[in-house]
Amino acid sequence: MSQPTLLVTGATGFTGRKTVEILRKKNIPVRALVRADDHRAAELRELGADVAIGDFQDLDSVRAALEGIESAYFVYPIHPGIIDASARFALAAKEAGVTSLVNMSQISARRVAKSNAALSHYTAERVFDWSGLATTHLRPTYFAQWLLYPHWRKHIVERGEIRLPFGDGRHAPIAAEDQARLIAAILQNPQPHAGKTYDLNGPIELSQQGVADAVGEVLGRTVTYVPITLEQYDKEMTESGLGPFLRQHLIEVAQDYQHGVFEGEDSIIADVTGVAPMTVQAFVTLHKAAYQR
Repeated sequence: MSQPTLLVTGATGFTGRKTVEILRKKNIPVRALVRADDHRAAELRELGADVAIGDFQDLDSVRAALEGIESAYFVYPIHPGIIDASARFALAAKEAGVTSLVNMSQISARRVAKSNAALSHYTAERVFDWSGLATTHLRPTYFAQWLLYPHWRKHIVERGEIRLPFGDGRHAPIAAEDQARLIAAILQNPQPHAGKTYDLNGPIELSQQGVADAVGEVLGRTVTYVPITLEQYDKEMTESGLGPFLRQHLIEVAQDYQHGVFEGEDSIIADVTGVAPMTVQAFVTLHKAAYQR
């Protein structure tokens, strides 16, 4: 394989793995940055990716991964450390001569965000802007993948419930698979998107009962949205083992959700990729096996 010119970080995660798959299906050289040389790294090699092992907090390993790269995708989990990681990544990218960057942020990233994670994502966006890299920021609403996370999937499977403190708020769940198609497209042709920020949404905005109805339609059972309090939400998340940083974020963005921060329908993915993002029904159909009792 020729020298990769595209780097995908978080290459074992939801968006990163799918982005690698899309690029490799087109025989586009890609380097995948992962933290551990495990079976997931081996799977990426089987796809034909050049795998680099590194850590965002290790400047030298990031710099080595960026050698020879023209465009890179940066994604960081909802976890402390994103500002330092972004600064190191930007520094290494500038040293390596990277020309463009796709940065995964979140729709709640705002100067006034009360979520520590959302404010940190907003700050990280500014770090990349100040770096001078031609950056495209992606701000997705709630991933459709949330319906698969153990804490929420358990309630769907065992109780036929979606239990959230979201009130009458609405959003259009966006699948990681569809986000990856956009990421891959921008990495291949970054210039038209440089300096822009895109909100990423699914095709149809729904209430939480609307999401529940869509899930139930595919599963052939009744699924009900059960509004709960923030206190109940925190208690259930604690019992499921979620840490304090993530819980603080989810509690704050639940209130953002009630105030319309997560609203919107697709305005970019279909236009850039030529294929509209999938509906909730299509997503659940694709992952239907995960809901077996």
